[in-house]
Amino acid sequence: MNNKYLLIKGTLILTLSGFITKIIGFIYRIFLSQTIGAQGMGIYQLIFPIQTLCYALTVGGIQTAISRLVAAKAAVKDEQGARDLFLVSACLSLFTASCVSFFLYKHASWFALHILLEERCTPLLQIMAISLPMGTFHSCVSGYYIARKNLSIPAAAQLLEQCARVAASYLLYLIWTEEGTPVTPVLAAAGMLAGELVSMLFSGIFVSLDFNRNNYHLLQMTSPYKNTKTILQLSIPLTCNRLLVNVLHSMESVLIPGHLRLFGLDSASALSVYGVLTGMALPLILFPCAITNALSTVLLPSVAESQAVGNHRNIRKSIVLSIKYCLLLGFLSTAFFYFSGDFLGIFLFKNEFAGTFIKTLSFICPCLYLSGTLGGILNGLGAVNQTLFLNILGLGIRLCFVFFIIPGYGITGYLWGLIVSELLVTALSLSFLKPYFGSSL
Repeated sequence: MNNKYLLIKGTLILTLSGFITKIIGFIYRIFLSQTIGAQGMGIYQLIFPIQTLCYALTVGGIQTAISRLVAAKAAVKDEQGARDLFLVSACLSLFTASCVSFFLYKHASWFALHILLEERCTPLLQIMAISLPMGTFHSCVSGYYIARKNLSIPAAAQLLEQCARVAASYLLYLIWTEEGTPVTPVLAAAGMLAGELVSMLFSGIFVSLDFNRNNYHLLQMTSPYKNTKTILQLSIPLTCNRLLVNVLHSMESVLIPGHLRLFGLDSASALSVYGVLTGMALPLILFPCAITNALSTVLLPSVAESQAVGNHRNIRKSIVLSIKYCLLLGFLSTAFFYFSGDFLGIFLFKNEFAGTFIKTLSFICPCLYLSGTLGGILNGLGAVNQTLFLNILGLGIRLCFVFFIIPGYGITGYLWGLIVSELLVTALSLSFLKPYFGSSL
């Protein structure tokens, strides 16, 4: 009952936090779409593949390592060891983040010109580089508290980050408007920096209080080299997997505007279409993922624990319940987004294309929500290779549509690719989990 209670409580906390964060995020995106425009949104969205790649390198594997290793130490009441592992992991992650941040800041113009193919991304990349160590530390602290099953701290940090982002952007907008300064995508990047700064300070205060409250002594740290080796052995394979997936995802994001130009659009129109898709339509479709993402986060340690004690019945129950509720949420979302897509595009974003994209993307909702949860279960079962294969396959299919379909059919070809990839990834996820279904399906 205790584990079940923790599962429900954790899911509710993360779901509520995710919903509030996404609501604030949508209000923020509406504000951005009306201040920097669709083209500005496209320019701003271009930096996210680089950001995702940086976080995959600096904290992607280490955050998971913190969650697993700290939980293992806490389970045997080794509080000193749990905090030792967190500190060593955080130091490793921050050192890597500082090196990446310095390199990216110095070479931002090269990345903008040769990788993103958009010179106006240079100041955005520099601002993002400054925020990188802040976000890395915040992620490490979140991994620590997830291991402790204290999900209120990561949830609160997420909310504060979003609120600070919106407040800083709006304040800067008021200042620029009053001074007559043109509003550019730098506005959004500055908001991102403010959000990461606030979440870092909040996370740092709470983890410091935790260490002081439990009388942690740095001088009593035992086996720092052994801890470093343990962390690296676990985090390096995870980091390599995430880097590979994120490289493919970054290629996809960077190539879309270029291949839209091959379709016949000029540079401004290509960026506008890309901005409408990734900055307006997709975030709306992903809104219900607040529920499925929370479920995946909480299911991962629960499924891993059931596997460790050989409780296949609980694993089967988790899979069956996930399928039922994710499909129910997915089909309801499909109906809602399809029939209200045009209205939502005009009402929320004042953009007709956004409504068209929302209606088309509505068909991927059942598979999109289900595949995310099934991926969390596969990770909990230790099926890292299967998860990597599924991610590469899905991105590979979408890249094929980017290369071969977009030049002939425009952005519609990419939407077809999204639908095909989600269908196939979901089907294969169910196939990998088939041994656990038993007689329940």
